Amino acid sequence: MVAVRHNDLSLAFDFVSYAAPTEHNAYISLDTGKVYLTSDSSDALDEELPDDLETSDRYLAIPHKNELDLGRRLALRFVAQELPACYDRVEGFFRRQGAYARFKDLLEREGALARWYAFEADAVENALRQWCAENGLELVQA
Repeated sequence: MVAVRHNDLSLAFDFVSYAAPTEHNAYISLDTGKVYLTSDSSDALDEELPDDLETSDRYLAIPHKNELDLGRRLALRFVAQELPACYDRVEGFFRRQGAYARFKDLLEREGALARWYAFEADAVENALRQWCAENGLELVQA
């Protein structure tokens, strides 16, 4: 079981999830636990990458938030639990561009933005811990 630093995984997960799926990628070396970042949109990462990063079975791709149901579905679960009267409206947000901006504006108006951030952080933490366990990674605080 390879150890990966919690902070490294968290930052890499945010990097991958910040963009559209497959635009930003991150990989964990199954030999060392080192995290490597790549991006289709930038060469500014300036990190020396292994030649076999995307082809070897010795690197594990860090998932995008959508792969762990931490996107639209998470937002809808939160609304169903915390603001059920707004569910249909929020569901409509996610049928068009700019959904998260409208969603967060609604949460702010409803006084629920801080609760959303806590809910989201907890869900991300739990999903990443489960993903690590499923992939034989030991998550360490360092």
